[in-house]
Amino acid sequence: VAYCLDSFNIGGTEINAVRTAESLDPERFDLSVFHLTASGPLRRRYEQLGVSITHIDIPNLYSPRTFRQGFLLTRLLRKMDVDIVHSHDIYCNIFAVPWTRMLTRCSIIASRRLGVGVSPQHLELANRRSYRFAHRVLGNSEAVVDELDNIDRVPPRKTVNIPNFLEEIAFKRVSETERERQRQAWGAFEGCLLVGIVARLSPVKNHALLLHAIASMDARVRLVVVGDGPSRADLETLASELGIASRVLFVGEVTERKNLHQYFDVSVLCSFSEGFHNSIVEAMAAARPVVTTPVGGVIDAVSDGINGIYVSKNYTNELASALKALQSEPELRRK
Repeated sequence: VAYCLDSFNIGGTEINAVRTAESLDPERFDLSVFHLTASGPLRRRYEQLGVSITHIDIPNLYSPRTFRQGFLLTRLLRKMDVDIVHSHDIYCNIFAVPWTRMLTRCSIIASRRLGVGVSPQHLELANRRSYRFAHRVLGNSEAVVDELDNIDRVPPRKTVNIPNFLEEIAFKRVSETERERQRQAWGAFEGCLLVGIVARLSPVKNHALLLHAIASMDARVRLVVVGDGPSRADLETLASELGIASRVLFVGEVTERKNLHQYFDVSVLCSFSEGFHNSIVEAMAAARPVVTTPVGGVIDAVSDGINGIYVSKNYTNELASALKALQSEPELRRK
């Protein structure tokens, strides 16, 4: 089996790829990894598996060098006698899937793990064409598979729904002493409501909505923002402009494998679009109440009023009202 990955950075796609790799029986599967970006925090986990790791260096998807690298990739696949190529992201769908289909006899799995409209339109169109070369297209939720069927026009016989999954460690709790120590390090205090969000800092994750909601709440509410990305500077500026910089902590990427949601009182995901976000099921594994926008695969995991609360992706008041209800009603949080 050969993985094709864009990067080793921390993200939902990358986390599920490495979790799958770690779950494969090495007596049955010989895994190799081809990657477009040389380094990242998750690379170490593949190295610990002892798998072959090969960097395919392309400047962009459309340069002459990329064509040469396509020939290199397929030559290596044939030399290594690969049976199955699994492309995990949009860039590898566009780059690796057509070359592999045309120049090898490998079986090919492409993937869609993002909601429609997240990627630029020209990439969406190229990705849609690449699905024609794949033998199977994996979606990570019922909602994403519906998009593959109805928007991307992938024949249903080619699509398969394999939801994101968790490691056993997601269900393990730290001691109450360690939990309180971490909460205090993040600025929590007795009587405080610690709200957390674990998501890449990019516009589609809609962090600004959460910052505005926090600004409308009292000083007993603290927000922990886990993750990094291109929106970080803008979000830090917004927190200052809203007068809540002292109540919001941007902790960046966290590479440890403990379930961070166990330190929060409430977990939030307020994205404009999603495939199936790991954060939702991680919060559920930690028995945290979830406030979320009902987008993409979120609706496959969260039932409004039962194990979470749905809010609009456009209205601050709805998110603030949900958080205030959870702040004032501990029994609702437990429920």
